[in-house]
Amino acid sequence: MLRALRDHWPNYCIEGTGLGLFMLATAGIVILIESAASPLLQWMPDPTIRRIPIGVGVGVVAIAIIYSPWGKRSGAHLNPAVTLTFFRLGKLAPWDACFYVLAQFIGGWLGVLTAAALWQRLFTDPPVRYIITVPGMGGWPLALITEFCLALGLMLVILFSSNQPRFSQYTGLLAGCLVASYIVFTAPISGMSINPARTFASALPAQVWTSFWIYYFMPPLGMLTAAELYLNITHRPPRTLCGKLCPNHETPCPCRNCCRDQG
Repeated sequence: MLRALRDHWPNYCIEGTGLGLFMLATAGIVILIESAASPLLQWMPDPTIRRIPIGVGVGVVAIAIIYSPWGKRSGAHLNPAVTLTFFRLGKLAPWDACFYVLAQFIGGWLGVLTAAALWQRLFTDPPVRYIITVPGMGGWPLALITEFCLALGLMLVILFSSNQPRFSQYTGLLAGCLVASYIVFTAPISGMSINPARTFASALPAQVWTSFWIYYFMPPLGMLTAAELYLNITHRPPRTLCGKLCPNHETPCPCRNCCRDQG
């Protein structure tokens, strides 16, 4: 444990800060579009139309973090489900995975607290309400299926693109575009989380735990299922996989059995 902290503490800080900034930026985007005080609410009365700029904005934020120097160093997981999947694939040591997940939960929560301090009731009151994720139309059964399928799809895209030389540099772009489309089309169904730390970050200060178990279990289950499908389809050994959303040779790699070592 102490060796992991000594060697990789910058990566843990990056993961926490990255999700914190993501939550802060997402809060600002949602307030700008959805807040009752925003003039944009009058220009875009249709909630489906409003989700388009929200999705695009959040997707751009995700892409910017993934391709930032920090994101390139830690791998820009920003999601315990992503980290657990790469741990399953042998890309992270146990203590690294634990500290990644811990940092993501703390960082996301601090990002939400910062948003609450900055924007106060604009952020804490409806309709924004801490940007919580709860089941929508169809109730918890449809939210459960949706979160599983979204996580499965996202991780399949990440694995197939990041481990193909021709497409690896586009992994972050593809992931960000997928997140944007998820928000537009599925936010009314599940709230579009696919991230246990993201849901926890909003649920804790809001004290809204409605069907939290869905957002806690389904994203990891979906992404771990994607990893098994990928391995069975490609027959690639885990040691050849990359554990970053933006594979690069510019920064130290946190991965075990680093893919750079394979050629």
